[in-house]
Amino acid sequence: MNVINRRIYSAVREYQNKYPILAITGPRQSGKTTLLRTLFPDYRYVSLENPDNRDFALKDPNGFLNEYDDQVVFDEVQQAPAIFSYLQTIVDNRSDKMGGFILSGSQNFHLMERITQSLAGRVAIFKLLPLDIKELEASDLLADDPFSQLIHGFYPAMYDRKISSSVFYPNYVQTYVNRDITELMVVKDLRQFQNFLGLCATRAGQLLNLSALANEAGITQPTAKSWLSALESSYITFQLYPFHKNFSKRVVKTPKLYFYDTGLLCHLLKITKRETLLTHPVKGALFENMIVAEFFKQMHHSYQNQSPWFWRDNHGNEVDLLLDQGLSLDIYEIKASKTVLTENFKSLAKFESISTIPIYSKGLVNAGSLNQKRSYGNVISWKDFPEFS
Repeated sequence: MNVINRRIYSAVREYQNKYPILAITGPRQSGKTTLLRTLFPDYRYVSLENPDNRDFALKDPNGFLNEYDDQVVFDEVQQAPAIFSYLQTIVDNRSDKMGGFILSGSQNFHLMERITQSLAGRVAIFKLLPLDIKELEASDLLADDPFSQLIHGFYPAMYDRKISSSVFYPNYVQTYVNRDITELMVVKDLRQFQNFLGLCATRAGQLLNLSALANEAGITQPTAKSWLSALESSYITFQLYPFHKNFSKRVVKTPKLYFYDTGLLCHLLKITKRETLLTHPVKGALFENMIVAEFFKQMHHSYQNQSPWFWRDNHGNEVDLLLDQGLSLDIYEIKASKTVLTENFKSLAKFESISTIPIYSKGLVNAGSLNQKRSYGNVISWKDFPEFS
């Protein structure tokens, strides 16, 4: 079994002594259990998915927390919402005790709802997403070719247990995605939801037209919005919102849809071979999805807070990723090509010419392996973006 050192470990260690409660959230199979057992080997581990544990916590929260009162991990803690208010009282009564409770869950909506209601200010919250490129590279597991990597995907189980993506993803959808969605809401027709999920995959890296998505899926727009929210809460998809500060009404204000894992995305699109992807119309969108998702993964794994956006006007000029640094902006174009052309920097130059906020850095992220500094901006290899310390 390959031992992959997750970059988030150091941040969790640091804040263990600064907050009475730590919360680890992220999609199923992202490595949360491994993290918990690695970083907290002396803590008691209690899974609230176990019916006996869950029944104890729900029916007798006082007795449950008298039994598990310190140095304990509560996994899938959203299954027992009754204990959150009791935890608040416990940690408030022993304000000098740090890191006594570790909470973990894979449904972000329910977990964050409980934390917001009862534990605000008492919890350090971490997001463990699928493996990032730097983690794979450090473990000598990263593919040499970006398109092979994005098809294979980033979930740790495939690397730990040497499971092929063709086996992993069908099981993942059936075992986890469908299960989480049906726990979050009532889905009368699971086949219709699966069709909706596939239609979301066809829109990865594109502007999200919720009305058109609902019509094609044969559902109402409120249902489409609800299902999409459930996918986001289960860490399957996320949205990137447009930057429109100090711009006119001619700027697009519709978000773009992305998947956290491109292996799952390729599975849904039935793309299993690199040769197929290289000539596929979605090649550029999938490469963009991988790079944008990589930014989010590394941001959370480094426990940093950035403000990522994209920008697009109604003439089609677009900046794929924009980072608002407050007094300046970093802007990036993403191209699924190894060839660097001057015209690739055209949209970045256009944006810089009309922005009232100074541009600190311009970059072109591509599928090549070289990093170069050019007068138009920096050329950045897919393996080296972004750079978080």
